[in-house]
Amino acid sequence: MIYITRRALFNAAHRLFKPELSDEENLIIFGKCSNPNWHGHNYTLFVTVKGEINPQTGLLINLTDLNALIKSEIIDKIDHKNINIEVDFMKNILASTENIAIKIWEQLEKPIKEMGADLHCIKLIETENNYAEYFGKGNKY
Repeated sequence: MIYITRRALFNAAHRLFKPELSDEENLIIFGKCSNPNWHGHNYTLFVTVKGEINPQTGLLINLTDLNALIKSEIIDKIDHKNINIEVDFMKNILASTENIAIKIWEQLEKPIKEMGADLHCIKLIETENNYAEYFGKGNKY
């Protein structure tokens, strides 16, 4: 089993809030991340896939194809967007780093499988101090 990772970068704005709560209640729960005027991050996304090397190609997966998939399914939809209101796969989902990582997994898992590999991990870095890693439902890395 071999693991290979592709990195991608994107910038996006979001707000952590529950619409049924007041701005004051959201501030208590989410702090300054609940700013009603939004805030942004320079995200770093790592997509790690795993599997066996194809003996004909010497590759697990063509990284050019993986990069194109990440671009079309994630980056083109989220880069320089407001995650709460412009990103289709985040509709009605609290835009936390954890939830974004899970939703990215859900967008990529099947197409990566169709490319002959398994999605192993989504790592999403929000700030130099905060990141989330997701290994799929029920997976134990």
